[in-house]
Amino acid sequence: EQAGKGINVALICSGDAGIYAMGALVFELLDRGPEAYGVSDAARRVEVISTPGVSALQGAAARAGAPLGHDFCAISLSDLLTPREDIIKRLRAAAEGDFVIAFYNPVSKRRRTLLAEARDILLQHRPADTPVMLASSLGRPEEHIRYRNLADLQVDEVDMLTVVLVGSSHSRLAQLGEGPRMFTPRGYARKIDGDLAG
Repeated sequence: EQAGKGINVALICSGDAGIYAMGALVFELLDRGPEAYGVSDAARRVEVISTPGVSALQGAAARAGAPLGHDFCAISLSDLLTPREDIIKRLRAAAEGDFVIAFYNPVSKRRRTLLAEARDILLQHRPADTPVMLASSLGRPEEHIRYRNLADLQVDEVDMLTVVLVGSSHSRLAQLGEGPRMFTPRGYARKIDGDLAG
């Protein structure tokens, strides 16, 4: 509304505004007229400039190594705005598709069961030793990175400030001099091996 009055306005949020953040809400309000609890016609005429940010999944991936080196998806486990059955359907499809999955909003104080259910669904489709990265408070002084096997993923280790990256069946955890690094191969090794054999 302030922008509709000619005032320069900036709306800032963490991560990327277009990924599980304020961007969608802004456009939902702009899409509605005032009669539908949206914004005024003047506000609907303002230019909205979205600037990309570093999303939590990108930040976590950079800390890990290259876990998003092949196909991946992001799923929010918050059932506040998305029906639980829709989340489960998406989980099953991602598990069957063998995607690396970034879980946003994995738990809250009252909502603690969907992450465990997600783990159990994934264990039906990938090995128990699939690497999982728990990236908490990314970019903050209390940033904390931990790695687990999928079978050992415990809900009590996770909070709302944690992004959970679950590898595909091809993801690996490499033990390097600097510590563990998670990656998902693209298949270059097969090409290199084939070129060397040919």
